[in-house]
Amino acid sequence: MNLNTTGLFDLSHTLAGDYLARFAYPWQALDGIKDLILSLGPALGNDYEERAPQVWVHETAKIAPTAFLGAPCIIGPDTEVRHCAFIRGSALVGANCVVGNSVELKNVILFDNVQTPHYNYVGDSILGYKSHMGAGSITSNVKSDKTLVTVKDGDERIETGRKKFGAILGDWVEVGCNSVLNPGTVIGPRSNVYPLSCVRGAVPADSIYKTGGVIVPKRKGD
Repeated sequence: MNLNTTGLFDLSHTLAGDYLARFAYPWQALDGIKDLILSLGPALGNDYEERAPQVWVHETAKIAPTAFLGAPCIIGPDTEVRHCAFIRGSALVGANCVVGNSVELKNVILFDNVQTPHYNYVGDSILGYKSHMGAGSITSNVKSDKTLVTVKDGDERIETGRKKFGAILGDWVEVGCNSVLNPGTVIGPRSNVYPLSCVRGAVPADSIYKTGGVIVPKRKGD
């Protein structure tokens, strides 16, 4: 499948577009998210308020009083951060996003219109435009044996050199409830993951990932 950054995302739907365009593979951008936010924040303009040091929130965003916004982070226009959300830091959250109750974000880029509405953990990951994490679905960002993460695409193995790497979701990806995206998972644009799935490796664009790891192409109307 096409694992390249430009094959997975429409880069016009994030403040990180110019930054991501520098990288052949999107996971290569994970190391620089903190520095990216620190460079973008001071130049965001009067529509953003620096509510705490290195925490920039758009004036139209809705932030629950119980939410924690850790530095550095950017919260975009019309985004809703709900009760007890925990943004640990190094989170660039786009416009019209939902960061739901008890959701934890760490070292992530969320494109515009991303939804992580209920009990999600998203770490060391990038979620493309209009992608959606079903309730309880998470990204697992460290292998159990603590070795470096490899992206597996059929018989191809791509060494990332990273110990911490969760998942990459292309634009319009739907992840079913209570699914686990194992370290190094890459899901192509417009693909769907069945609920309760344990996903690893690369899932092609316009596919359905079914129970037991079966991958089938979407049919017209799916």
